[in-house]
Amino acid sequence: MDLFPRHLWLIPALPLAAAGIGSLLGPSRRRLAGMLAVAAMALAALLSLAAFAGTVTRETAGEASVAVHNFGWFEAGSLLVSIGWILDPLSAAMLLMITTVGTLIFLFSIGYMADDERAHRFFTFLSFFAAAMLGLVMANSLLLLFVCWELVGLASYLLIGFWFTRPAAAAAARKAFLTTRIGDLGLLLGMLWLYAETGTLLFFDDGRGCLESDMLAGLAGRLTASGLGVSAAISLLILCGAIGKSGQVPLHVWLPDAMEGPTPVSALIHAATMVAAGVFLMARVYPLAALDGTADVLRVALTVLTWVGAITALSGALTAVAQYDIKRILAYSTVSQLGFMMMGIGAGGPAVGMMHLLTHAGFKALLFLGAGSVIHGCHHEQDIRQLGGLRTRMRLTFATYAVGMMALSGVPLFFSGFWSKDAIVHSLEGWPGGKLPFVIALGTAALTAFYMTRQMIYVFAGPARSPGAAAAHESPPVMTGPLVMLAVATIGLSAITTPFVPWLEHFLTSSLGKGDSPGHANWGVLLLSGTISLAGIALGGWVYRRVPGGRATDRDPLGIRFPRLFDVLERRFYVDELYAATVVRWTQLAGWLAASLDRWISSALHDAAALAASAGAWLTRTLDQGVINATFDDGCEAARDSGRILSRAHDGRAQQYLRILVVGVAVLLFLLWNLQGT
Repeated sequence: MDLFPRHLWLIPALPLAAAGIGSLLGPSRRRLAGMLAVAAMALAALLSLAAFAGTVTRETAGEASVAVHNFGWFEAGSLLVSIGWILDPLSAAMLLMITTVGTLIFLFSIGYMADDERAHRFFTFLSFFAAAMLGLVMANSLLLLFVCWELVGLASYLLIGFWFTRPAAAAAARKAFLTTRIGDLGLLLGMLWLYAETGTLLFFDDGRGCLESDMLAGLAGRLTASGLGVSAAISLLILCGAIGKSGQVPLHVWLPDAMEGPTPVSALIHAATMVAAGVFLMARVYPLAALDGTADVLRVALTVLTWVGAITALSGALTAVAQYDIKRILAYSTVSQLGFMMMGIGAGGPAVGMMHLLTHAGFKALLFLGAGSVIHGCHHEQDIRQLGGLRTRMRLTFATYAVGMMALSGVPLFFSGFWSKDAIVHSLEGWPGGKLPFVIALGTAALTAFYMTRQMIYVFAGPARSPGAAAAHESPPVMTGPLVMLAVATIGLSAITTPFVPWLEHFLTSSLGKGDSPGHANWGVLLLSGTISLAGIALGGWVYRRVPGGRATDRDPLGIRFPRLFDVLERRFYVDELYAATVVRWTQLAGWLAASLDRWISSALHDAAALAASAGAWLTRTLDQGVINATFDDGCEAARDSGRILSRAHDGRAQQYLRILVVGVAVLLFLLWNLQGT
């Protein structure tokens, strides 16, 4: 442990260096850029593994599970701003997950982007994205976390809009960037408020950090003017940022449109990086959010978090049922699963939600990369109605995709997704806020199994329904290799996520706190959860049993049975239309009003002011020239003439002065003589 956490910065520095070097390479070196990015992520994965192993060793030995390295960043007068790194079970697990899954996604990208002329730029952006996310999860300061948070947003904008010549991609990039900024404003306000209350943004700082017991004790009794606890209010503002980044209702609209980027980008965003940031943030600040209450009393921030997650989970699953784009189905699945994670944190504690995040990262990356393999093998066909018959043409992709599908659907026993999902359902079963989130979780689990079965049948069963599917071929080993490794990891993780061997949950609990999770197996919930998932698969198989032999233009069987409901789900509850008619329209109206004010009122005021200034200048010039100058100039001219006349008498000749003197004396004598004569 001599290397960490002081040198933890080396982990994000490696992909950042790869991004810097890649930016200097030209299009002819795109393969070199890809190999450089993969090598940097692989080295970062090795360092992350070493950090993770060291954390496990310390935790096993009973030592402190949190190690930090803080230092001053900059100083302004008497203000010293400090940042630092943290290595605890949460950051160690996230670093290992991001780098390992990221390495496989990077490796897959070499094959997927082989024919793209701007692949060198793609790997530059991809490495920059990974570096920003790694910096986010290892930050021991909310300020440093926020900086990396915004860098993640910038990188996502660059990657979602990578194919910027396509209007849909450019629009999706703008939508993602602007929508997440709305939530980030709340996060910024919460960060400023937290600093005003505690005087620090460091999480841990020898007892002085904002998440440490002494500081939390000082916040416990403080209330806002409305009677809401200060800690709850700050947590709700921070939650706004998490809602935007993790695609929660109502800021979820950007996440499905992010599919316009290359498929590896979708895998990275939806599995290991950007959307995980919001869930990670709420797990990190959980001690703050859990401050206003006890296990038996509803905590405001955690209650809001649970209900936001419940609504998001259900709406995302319902929407996925009626989508046709293979990646868009997975995108709404991600929205739904992120809602599951939020429910887990709110009702069961951070370890419960984070455990599902870590398992989800593996099988969701597997599903997105599997979708990328299908798209690559079927000549960029993404509409599931145009596919079919790929089970025999792409056997390895089918087998690995089936593993991801069963993990996401919650098939019991051998798939990690079942155990991590069950831990959330179990925590909701005894939640003091009511049984409705528990029912929503079970319904969402059934819907997940249903729409994933629908997708599997459309894509892999029956005959090919388009020339692209008929000519499908298996992807090269550089793409199928990561699929196999992710499939193995998806199954292998089940060994440490069961309530019978709950190593991962206990490991995360050592630094995050236990929360309100019951922490033991409930056979009734296990049986119910597994039955619900299997029932969803069976229902999906029954409803879509005839689709594989149909035509690509046939209407969806569910749409035939429930046409109005299916249309609502296919149009995504008309949320985009609602936002276009309200928020977008209001924004356009405000822009028009501002432009009109500038064009008419501001311009008129400007012209009036200019006219008044011109009139004042004319009047000033008239007074200056006609009155002041005239009077002064005339007086000066008269004085000048008088001086000129008098100067003639002062020519400096003594003879002239004597003549004048004699004449003057004579005149004086003459006057005196006359006066005497009278």
